[in-house]
Amino acid sequence: MAATVTDIASGSGGIRTGNSLEAVVSFGSHMYPIQLEWSPHLAALVGILVLILLGGVLTARNRFADHNAFVAQPTPHTEEFLTDREKIQQLVRENGGRMKQSKIVDSVDWSKAKVSRLLAELEDDGRITKLRLGRENLVCLPGHEPTASQTPEQPKSE
Repeated sequence: MAATVTDIASGSGGIRTGNSLEAVVSFGSHMYPIQLEWSPHLAALVGILVLILLGGVLTARNRFADHNAFVAQPTPHTEEFLTDREKIQQLVRENGGRMKQSKIVDSVDWSKAKVSRLLAELEDDGRITKLRLGRENLVCLPGHEPTASQTPEQPKSE
C-alpha cells in the first residue's frame, strides 16, 4: 500500500493559515487529514540551508572565474628588464627631462637613501645633473637643464 500526501490548501476548499498547512494522507481508500506546522526553528533551518547553498554556488563561481582569468591571458609579459639606474633615467625622461628628487622618491618603491645614492652615481657618470633649488634637488638629463642654471658663454680670446 502506498501513501500519498495531497495539499488541500492548493485545491478548492483547502485552508492555509499563518504557520500551518493542512493536507490529506491517503492509504488505499482511507483518507486521513494532517496538519503540518512550520515552527520558527524549521524556518531558520531552511534559511540556513539556502544560505549555505548560495554561498557554495558563489564560491564555486568565483573559483571558476579566477581559474579562467589565468587561462584567458596567454600573451607573455614583455616588459623590459631595466637596472635601477636605467629606471631613474627613464622616469626623468618621461617627465620632460627634469624632475624633483622628491617626486622620484614618490614614484618608485625605494628609500630616499637608495634614490640619493643612485642619483649620485648617475651624476658622477655624467648621465644627470643635480641642481640645488632651496631645500630640494632638481634632477635633469643632459641638455634639459634650465637656462638660468647654465653658465654664460665666455667670448673666445684671441
